[in-house]
Amino acid sequence: MENNTIKNRYDFVYLFDVKDGNPNGDPDQANLPRVDAENQEGLVTDVCIKRKVRNYVQLKYELKSPYDIFIRQGNILGKIIDDIKKQQDKNVEKAQKKINELYYDVRTFGAVLSVGKEGGAGTVRGPVQFTFSRSEDRIYQAEHSITRLCVTTEEEAKKQEAREHASTFGRKSTIPYALYRMHGFISAIDAQKTGFSEEDINLLWEALLNAFEHDRAAARGEMTPRKLIVFKHANHLGSARSGELFDLVKIIKKVDLPRSWNHYSVTEIEEIKNSLPRSVEVFEML
Repeated sequence: MENNTIKNRYDFVYLFDVKDGNPNGDPDQANLPRVDAENQEGLVTDVCIKRKVRNYVQLKYELKSPYDIFIRQGNILGKIIDDIKKQQDKNVEKAQKKINELYYDVRTFGAVLSVGKEGGAGTVRGPVQFTFSRSEDRIYQAEHSITRLCVTTEEEAKKQEAREHASTFGRKSTIPYALYRMHGFISAIDAQKTGFSEEDINLLWEALLNAFEHDRAAARGEMTPRKLIVFKHANHLGSARSGELFDLVKIIKKVDLPRSWNHYSVTEIEEIKNSLPRSVEVFEML
């Protein structure tokens, strides 16, 4: 895998939308959809999207090396690190190398490995980094009252009987519609350190395009990837600043109150190509 590590820097723009759902609830705000408090634009954390990538890889490869997933429910990280470190003669660099070989998410996103009884294995900086996703417009946090007939305690059952079959009430929060934009960065320099390969980057694109297909839930409504525009630089350092490339991807509203993907237009790929430096390629994956 080391001989096939990526040699080029990449930047990318990822667009997805949500309809009648909550893409990323905020536990500090009664699980309401995350929002910028100043301008009411919606937010989805980088961790949320990384989790969907991990879940897709886990489903596809069933935790088989070299596509095992390190950050997942049930893993006792300290024990795993201790065991690997003992196998590598307690050498931190060797332990990191072994963990990168075994776990897709570590060699992709990096990880803090400073846990365990053996002193841990330091920190791995991953080549792939995501920003928070931000909605193109202000979002409306709709709250809905829902009812349920089932009860969880005898006390609740007696209250329902007293009200003659009345239901208990709950709350559900959704966004009617929002289009989100996320930026991503892939460092060839950090990829050399973790062994992030051409196969790994292709799997990343695949995971982003299928991120929501196996993550359906009533609370999340309809979530759909809409665009994945990738900029490939000519070398490991890069041929242009990422911000200048991202500015080439413009999103324009067609109506005052968008309620579908068709209510937006995105810069055509040919127009982006015409504005690029010669040493940067652009691909429209979706």
